[in-house]
Amino acid sequence: MELPGLAFAVWAFICLYAPVDGYPSGKVREACTSMIPCHGSSPQLSPEHTITVNGTEFKPGDNIEVHLFGPDFEGFFIQARDAEHLDSPAVGSFVLVDRRLSQLLTCGRTKNSAVSHTSKAKKKYVKVYWIAPGDAPKRVQFLATVVKKYRTFWVKIPGPIVSQPNALSPTTPLHATSEAISASHPISYLSKPFNASGCGSMKFCIRNPSNCDPESASCFFLSFQQEKSSVFIEMSGPSEGYLAFALSHDQWMGGDDAYLCVNENHHVHVSTAYLKGRSPPVLDSENALEDVSWRLVDGFLQCSFRRSIRLPTYKGRFNLDASYYIFLADGEASEGGRIYKHRRQPLITNGIYNVTGLPQDIGGSRSPRLIKAHGALMFVAWITTVSIGVIVARFFKPVWSHSFLFGKEMWFQVHRMLMLTTVVLTSISFVLPFIYRGGWSKQAGFHPYLGCTVMALTIFQPLMAGFRPSRHAPRRQLFNWFHWSTGTTARILAVVTMFLGMDLPALDLPDPWDTYTMIGFVAWHVGTDLLLEIHSYCLVRKVEVIEDDRVQILQSLTSAEAEGRLFKQIVLTIYACGNAVFLIAFLAAVNQI
Repeated sequence: MELPGLAFAVWAFICLYAPVDGYPSGKVREACTSMIPCHGSSPQLSPEHTITVNGTEFKPGDNIEVHLFGPDFEGFFIQARDAEHLDSPAVGSFVLVDRRLSQLLTCGRTKNSAVSHTSKAKKKYVKVYWIAPGDAPKRVQFLATVVKKYRTFWVKIPGPIVSQPNALSPTTPLHATSEAISASHPISYLSKPFNASGCGSMKFCIRNPSNCDPESASCFFLSFQQEKSSVFIEMSGPSEGYLAFALSHDQWMGGDDAYLCVNENHHVHVSTAYLKGRSPPVLDSENALEDVSWRLVDGFLQCSFRRSIRLPTYKGRFNLDASYYIFLADGEASEGGRIYKHRRQPLITNGIYNVTGLPQDIGGSRSPRLIKAHGALMFVAWITTVSIGVIVARFFKPVWSHSFLFGKEMWFQVHRMLMLTTVVLTSISFVLPFIYRGGWSKQAGFHPYLGCTVMALTIFQPLMAGFRPSRHAPRRQLFNWFHWSTGTTARILAVVTMFLGMDLPALDLPDPWDTYTMIGFVAWHVGTDLLLEIHSYCLVRKVEVIEDDRVQILQSLTSAEAEGRLFKQIVLTIYACGNAVFLIAFLAAVNQI
């Protein structure tokens, strides 16, 4: 496109004498009228880059998809202008798809009427949306300035002309994408986030976390609203790959009716699919969805569509007037739209629901109840009962040696009761994942192997205690060593196993607070143990004569320890309260997932 001589002279004067050294940040408002970068050289004549749109007609308020692509380029500047008066101000406004590559500028009095680059980073492709204003001219042409290098650029590359329906046919060739022309159902662009208005009264909603705001960047949202013989569906959440939901007859993947919104090169493809076991979804060749719209902004994906309540001609599509479990998942996708397995457990409703029945506003859980129970029971067993039982046996023999419970010394009865409780809780918890999975899990890493080891040691410990020699028997010291080493090994492995289990997809506790809680507990236990050890050592130092017949391996059983009865009871009470705090924090976290 030739420049008038006067305009070119003015441009040359400004570029040579104005204190401007290009616009690497894309802030090119000074070039709003001429679209010429001040790089001190003349523009190239034959463009290497292309502008395309996804339609040929528009009405005020419509969204037009605009693409700019070609060989590597550093900068760009896109506007829409009256096709009959290309020197007139910019027309309409733009909406971004990727804020990392592009930014909005205001040229003249029209806000967001131009788009430019954000940095000099090389790029091959840019996509934005143009919103037609209410006072749009009958024909609009898109123009672009592209900077390949500092002194290599093209100015006002002519793009397609789009017209209002009553306008005459354009004389300039159009560059419409084949995808938009061949689509059986038109696809539109969403201009704003969804909202929870009508949830529970007019539409069936699922939100994670419960009662979160769909406009929040951390909220996963799914809604169903019946409209005569069809259902309008909205889905959104923080994802740059894909979002998907499925209707299922049970809480297991397989044989499910699925719907996916997948990011393919900054374009969201909405499709139906059939889930077969744990294999990747099989996409349908025919799409039964209508009124498809989408939005992808700052890593937040939205899509909406409509489908009929009954689709008898489409195999694998469930009727929407029946009750199902509902799954909601997210994950990563490649540039070509290939989806990868979700890294965390999908959200699953706690019961079956009919989305065309009574409107409800519910949440869901990303962790199955059996897995929640598994984690909670293990935490109670190895954080509470074992820890207190060990401290009682280690430090409270002299304190409670003259107190009896059911014919035995109190410390022994309390210790035995706590350890047997640990065995029962661990055994119950151990079988729950096998019930949930229906067998061995190959995707849980070292967690199940260590868990089996802990379970074996947990069973072996009371069996070995049943053959405990009498107090003065020659083999008593050997038994003490084995009893202590087995218990200590089991406790260490149990803590390691819990650390590994907390980040598994089936029990993905809030990170990093789950790790901090476990580290806090370990520090709490070690600190309490050291405090009692130091206290016992100080008492022993005061004793001049040690009763040899009461000295046992790994234990400081002296009469002097009775002097610390009050101190030890206070420490044990504080320790038990601290364990209760850690336990409550853990159970609260489990209840939130």
